[in-house]
Amino acid sequence: MSVLVGTETRLLVQGLGSAGRFHTDRAIAYGTNVVAGVHPRKGGTKLRFEGDVDASGVPGRGARFEVDLPMFETVRDAVAATGANASVVYVPPLGAADAILEAADAGIELVVCITEGIPVQDMVVVKRALQGTGTRLIGPNCPGVITPHACKIGIMPGYIHEGGRIGVVSRSGTLTYEAVKQLTDAGLGQTTAIGIGGDPVNGTDFVDALELFARDPETEGVILIGEIGGTAEEEAAAWIAEHLDKPVAGFIAGTTAPPGKRMGHAGAIVSGGKGTADAKIAALEGAGVVVARTPSDMGAAMQEALRVAGRA
Repeated sequence: MSVLVGTETRLLVQGLGSAGRFHTDRAIAYGTNVVAGVHPRKGGTKLRFEGDVDASGVPGRGARFEVDLPMFETVRDAVAATGANASVVYVPPLGAADAILEAADAGIELVVCITEGIPVQDMVVVKRALQGTGTRLIGPNCPGVITPHACKIGIMPGYIHEGGRIGVVSRSGTLTYEAVKQLTDAGLGQTTAIGIGGDPVNGTDFVDALELFARDPETEGVILIGEIGGTAEEEAAAWIAEHLDKPVAGFIAGTTAPPGKRMGHAGAIVSGGKGTADAKIAALEGAGVVVARTPSDMGAAMQEALRVAGRA
């Protein structure tokens, strides 16, 4: 089992510049069912992708792949022709919000926005527009979503992922990869890894992801990776204490960041005495989460959480 993405996902790509083409190539190599691309001036053409299957070894695929990806002028045309049910957005910052809204208007169920640097006011409009629709947004400014050996949407390295029993949800891209590698090395693997992104206004938050993992029978535990800034981790801790009966490990990045200093992500800033690492760690530990003190301890923290819960 998995959440959000799997073998049934039919992915279209919005934004096929150099970065979009590179990561689309890697998604196809991993075995993701990429069915279409969207570009306002390339409708009716095809883009060729060919190369070696990902080093992770995708079941049922040969050593080489060759895909002629059909291009469409609009997302609505692409959906009508291919039945796409998910989209990944690599569109530059000033056009990315419109790309998300176009995908939602076409009925896409899952939109994963990788783009960094989208103006906050644009995302406020997007967030309001998506309320009450059937579209779930992951991101922006995120690494994406992956279900090992089934579907990779985003920029994460596929080869470190291995199917297993732990869900991963993270504000940090790099720390997502670190946690995943530790879980793989420990033999725990992952059901799905979700990078929710570090921007202050995003589509899916920690609680949304935790709800998905709570309902997934194959997810036996969850790693939650947070950062300084905002109150998302405290809200997640309150939800865990009230609703989640699965073991959770956590890590909070930015324990040494000085107040008022932005740390990498637009949302990772302590201001007005709120969003400190100490407050987040205290909230998580109060909810029964085993919190790793350093990034290298995340896998061990998950093993400890499983042991305490009798699920090691």
